[in-house]
Amino acid sequence: MTVHDDQELSPAERYARAAQGAKHPRTREFITMSEFGLDPFQVAACESVEDGNSVLVAAPTGAGKTVVAEFAIFLAMSGATDKVFYTAPIKALSNQKFNELVAEYGPENVGLLTGDTNVNATARIVVMTTEVLRNMLYADSTLLRNLSCVVMDEVHYLADRFRGAVWEEIIIHLPASVAMVSLSATVSNAEEFGDWLQAVRGNTDVIVSEHRPVPLDQHVVTRSGLTELFDPVGGDATSADARVNPELVRLAQSEARGRPNQGGGRNQRGRNQRGREQGTRRHDYKTSLSPRRSEVVADLWDARLLPAIFFIFSRVGCDQAVQQLLRDGISLTTQQEADEIREIVEERTKDIPDADLAVLGYWEWLSGLERGIAAHHAGMLPAFKEIVEELFKKRLVLIVFATETLALGINMPARSVVLEKLEKFNGEARVPITPGEYTQLTGRAGRRGIDVEGHSVLVWHDGFDPHAAAALASRRSYPMNSSFRPTYNMAVNLIDRYGRERTREILESSFAQFQADRAVVSMARTVRQYEDSLEGYETSMACDRGDFISYARIREELGRWERLSVRGTATPAGDQAERAAQINRLRAEMKQHPCHSCKDRELHARWAERWVKLNAKKQDLSRQIASRTGAVATVFDRVTDVLTELGYLEVSTAVAETSLPDAALDDTTSAQPSSQESSVVLGEWGRTLKRIYGERDLLIAECLRNDYWKGIDVPAMAALCAALVYEPRREESVGENYLPKGPFREALRLTTEAWARLDDVERRHKLPGTDQPALGLCNAMYAWARGDNLSLVLREADMAAGDFVRSTKQTVDLLEQVAIVAPAATAKVARKAVEALRTGIVAYSSVVEA
Repeated sequence: MTVHDDQELSPAERYARAAQGAKHPRTREFITMSEFGLDPFQVAACESVEDGNSVLVAAPTGAGKTVVAEFAIFLAMSGATDKVFYTAPIKALSNQKFNELVAEYGPENVGLLTGDTNVNATARIVVMTTEVLRNMLYADSTLLRNLSCVVMDEVHYLADRFRGAVWEEIIIHLPASVAMVSLSATVSNAEEFGDWLQAVRGNTDVIVSEHRPVPLDQHVVTRSGLTELFDPVGGDATSADARVNPELVRLAQSEARGRPNQGGGRNQRGRNQRGREQGTRRHDYKTSLSPRRSEVVADLWDARLLPAIFFIFSRVGCDQAVQQLLRDGISLTTQQEADEIREIVEERTKDIPDADLAVLGYWEWLSGLERGIAAHHAGMLPAFKEIVEELFKKRLVLIVFATETLALGINMPARSVVLEKLEKFNGEARVPITPGEYTQLTGRAGRRGIDVEGHSVLVWHDGFDPHAAAALASRRSYPMNSSFRPTYNMAVNLIDRYGRERTREILESSFAQFQADRAVVSMARTVRQYEDSLEGYETSMACDRGDFISYARIREELGRWERLSVRGTATPAGDQAERAAQINRLRAEMKQHPCHSCKDRELHARWAERWVKLNAKKQDLSRQIASRTGAVATVFDRVTDVLTELGYLEVSTAVAETSLPDAALDDTTSAQPSSQESSVVLGEWGRTLKRIYGERDLLIAECLRNDYWKGIDVPAMAALCAALVYEPRREESVGENYLPKGPFREALRLTTEAWARLDDVERRHKLPGTDQPALGLCNAMYAWARGDNLSLVLREADMAAGDFVRSTKQTVDLLEQVAIVAPAATAKVARKAVEALRTGIVAYSSVVEA
């Protein structure tokens, strides 16, 4: 079922119709508890969940998708033992949702698992990152018992090229008995994604809404002030007849001629929140329409559009913007508000030593907060970001300059969102933002229950194209494309659980393959259903005398030869003699089989006949799948070939059934071929690789298998693991003379040689290769584990505090894996390294992006 929401009703009419249309008792009960009432799409989704279905809800940011998740939790908690997992793509979101659920259901009912945090893991509601759930599924964790529902928040993150595959792994491997509530931003191919969910999980309803409960007004700000992006008489911005405001077109043409006409000009002196003159004059160059940031803030204040989030696609740009406003004398708070801000900040940072606060730029940061201005980006200390979020929600901070990571779903709704540029640097070049990114960013504007509308404000800059801006603003959706690819860790986990051939079939069920060939997914699902039925048939024909499957195959083969003998009456005598010999041999073999004397032989035989026929169908479908182009399965085969060559997988052989001559194959059911069939099983170190997660999983396993890190000390262990998790933002080169001395260098040499050998093997098998260890963080991590002060370490790292904390926690995560799977001596050092790194700003930073 696909439901598209009706956008033509007023909010009151929508809520009334939704309440009247709700037929399910739990849904109606939930509606009566809702603060704002429910929209029709929310009611449709809740009723589908109440029916026991899975749902995909695709709706704009701020439309209320999480209401459906809240209903799923409400429904699970109405039962006696049901459990529900709530997954989020980043740890900050997991922490935020955990706190919200604790407030609703109490700390005894809510747990949190984020890799570096383990709180009440056996609770009935557990919030976690997606990687944690993926690892649970591979380990068949006991925490999965009584699980009735999983919420997949921000499921469009599946398209992320680095981590998106985790979402697909969960969707494929989650037991079919567990319902899924998938929440997505508005994507243009929601129905396609829903079809895939239906194919791999069954009973999935797709609920699509493009309605924003808080309408979004679009503006452009120039030196002349705020101007509507779309012609006020030209129709709705999302409608076909919407057109660009002609005043903006005229301004663009005037600017291109070098004579911008600013429509009568404007006040040359901006005003701050309290109405006092700022004393900052407008810049006086004549050919630019671009306003200063302080002018934009004054315009927003005059139009009552604060609080606002300014999205700037640069961390440095965010920090510089705060400083620019402070230099321009902008202050948005009263003395009472400033005192309240200082009190909150001092309480939240009381555990951080003064020396560290000075290194972290605390006083400059606090000065901005006291004036109602802050930055928010991944380079900040996580604790500082949390404080900014808290103050913004309390309307004590009214201007936040943020990078796009803030748009991922953190609860910081604003009245307006300001975009200074419509392009960003993607690591290689400056590229325009996509319609999907625009939708995600501007989705922060408009607070449900507080604002009657949200506001998107585009800042005019040199070369601003109103038509391009309008085209971007009028497209509300973007496609979601799979980023799935088999990894070494994934391969050993799946092969250990399902075997190689069934793993290939499972991987054919990925969204990546679905998009390439939708038919393969349906066939692969049918194959898995056949396998489940075959297991049931095997149980029904189980015989205490012996293996009835082998007995049934003898009977089947005998029957085939007997039919061939009847058909072949006109064939040469030699052929008839051969057939007679085969029939006599098989009859004797059948009578000698232990199952031949079973009193339930014929009952078992009827189940065996069903097994043979269904198995033939399964083999036929498997051949069809194998005959199709399967990019995912091809990569998986290459991955398993590498693992086999290196000994992580071992080849085993098993004698299969005796084949029939070619003449027998034209019958309605085919027999199994006789051969030494090879399969692969996990070797000793394959089981170690199962427990290692990360981009360089196989390289880490190789180092442990060869005991390359034996004898190194705690700082060296921390530095080596940092080299294996660190992803530099730019190309870097670190000379050996600048690296820690002693045993570290020998361990690094062996690790690098292992990488080179592995890279050769991968390229020989047409795989892209593993990234070389990145050495840029080694010295800093070595120094931190050694106990050096924060100032020295950050200077050595040449990175912001937030980046260092994030990288350190990733290093800690790898060290904890090493402590579980490494040889005893190495494991002991790894555990000590974890303790050494979890100090100072790493210890008191509770939130960090995954």
